[in-house]
Amino acid sequence: MTEQELCTLAVKAMENAYVPYSDFRVGAALLTKGGKVYTGCNIENASYSPTVCAERTAIFKAVSEGKREFSMIAVAGGKDGKIEKICPPCGVCRQVLAEFCKEDFIVLLVKGEGEYEKYSLADLLPLSFKL
Repeated sequence: MTEQELCTLAVKAMENAYVPYSDFRVGAALLTKGGKVYTGCNIENASYSPTVCAERTAIFKAVSEGKREFSMIAVAGGKDGKIEKICPPCGVCRQVLAEFCKEDFIVLLVKGEGEYEKYSLADLLPLSFKL
């Protein structure tokens, strides 16, 4: 799976987002070390705190199926489903990624048609909390 293919899957996952309050769609595509891809989208709730991000949806889907080793994730997002700039993971998602991924884990942030920025998890969360 190429980085661009993973980004394309993240964009496609945006279509499934449930966003009646913000109209801000986010999709994620998580690649396991074994080559399987788990997608996720953001799912809002009227009381906000039960809202879950696309990245965590993808991670939790994979973990719930016994997967624990990941190589990279692509994230795409935008108001009304239009990608105009990068949509980096929120702090909670960064910490969840740190729970399951090493510091050199790759995070691809889609910024437009065929364009993305590439970061390591350590770039996005330099002082992650670890037990």
